[in-house]
Amino acid sequence: MKQLLLATRNRNKKQELQELLKGLPVQILTLDDFPGLPEVEEDGSTFSENAAKKARVNAAWSGVVCLADDSGLIVEALNGQPGVYSARFSGLHADDESNNRKLLQMMEELEGDDRRARFACVIAIAAPEGKTVTVEGSCPGSIIREPRGRGGFGYDPLFVPEGFSRTFAELTPAQKNSISHRARALHQARPLIEEILSL
Repeated sequence: MKQLLLATRNRNKKQELQELLKGLPVQILTLDDFPGLPEVEEDGSTFSENAAKKARVNAAWSGVVCLADDSGLIVEALNGQPGVYSARFSGLHADDESNNRKLLQMMEELEGDDRRARFACVIAIAAPEGKTVTVEGSCPGSIIREPRGRGGFGYDPLFVPEGFSRTFAELTPAQKNSISHRARALHQARPLIEEILSL
């Protein structure tokens, strides 16, 4: 069976990606399956740069086709923040709670359309010999004033997707996976994975 390496150690993200890749005849591996794999520094200024770098480095090192994603929350009224710094928005040792707290503080004075936001996800797929392709998906919505819901991760308890009244954290995983930025990017990525792996 062909192998596909997901460039993540995040259990939630692995679960979400596995769910979205269901039906592909591949064995899904993660970075935890390659103990010696070096950490890839995400020093790009765009989601695309970070995703492509992670996919290329991990594919070359492991010898396995690698899928990497870089995603985050973009608030136009905050000049695109948190953006590529979404995971470490509140500092080097940031966690979801401190990131959410910082975002809410920065948006305290914002009303109406200024609370609009979107999740963006770039997926890069790289073959060990270096060929890399990227696709992008996004999900528009808005940021509420206090966290709601226990599901999901990251900014999910603050983000209400367009056309919904519940946050990502209040939706079931299946509901979230049908509309999320990652789902939209993976939908485009699937045929590329099949092509690169010759499935």
